[in-house]
Amino acid sequence: MCRHSVYNNRHLVGAAERGIMQGTDSIDRTILSILTKEARIPMKSLAGRIGLSRSATTERVMRLEKAGIIRGYRADIGQLDDGQIQAFLLVTLKRTPSIGVLDRLAGFSAVRKVSSVSGQLDLVVEVEVGSINALNELRDEVATMDNVEDLTTSIVLRRDIERV
Repeated sequence: MCRHSVYNNRHLVGAAERGIMQGTDSIDRTILSILTKEARIPMKSLAGRIGLSRSATTERVMRLEKAGIIRGYRADIGQLDDGQIQAFLLVTLKRTPSIGVLDRLAGFSAVRKVSSVSGQLDLVVEVEVGSINALNELRDEVATMDNVEDLTTSIVLRRDIERV
C-alpha cells in the first residue's frame, strides 16, 4: 500500500476511521483538542490545563503516539514568497486504483497535497510553482501519464479561509 501524506501538527485525521479512537477517554480527547491547536505547548502547561501531573500527561501523549492517533509533527509554514503560484490539478483517471499515478506525483517537489475524491474527478492535486511556465510543464507531465484521461487546472487567486 502506498501512502502519501503530510502530517498536520500532531496529525489526528484518519484515526476515527481506523477505530483507534475507541480506546480514548474524555481526557485523551481534551489532550488531542489542545494539541491540534497548540502542538508546541509545553507538557507542563498541557498538564495544568487538563488537571493531571506532567508525568501522567506525558504518559498519555506517548500512548496516543504509540497507538497511531498522534502520527507525526511538522511545521505549518505559510506562503514564503508572494511570487509562488498555487493551483489545483483536477485529474480524471482512465481506471482506478491510482497507485502508479500517486507514485509519480510524489516525485514532483511542486506537489503539496493529493486527495482521492468521489464524483466525476478522481484526484485533486494541490501544487505550488514559481511561474506559469513551471505550472505548464508540470501540467504537461501529469497530462501525459498513462492512466490520466483528463486534466483541468485551476489557479488559486487567493485563500479566503484556511484552517489548520
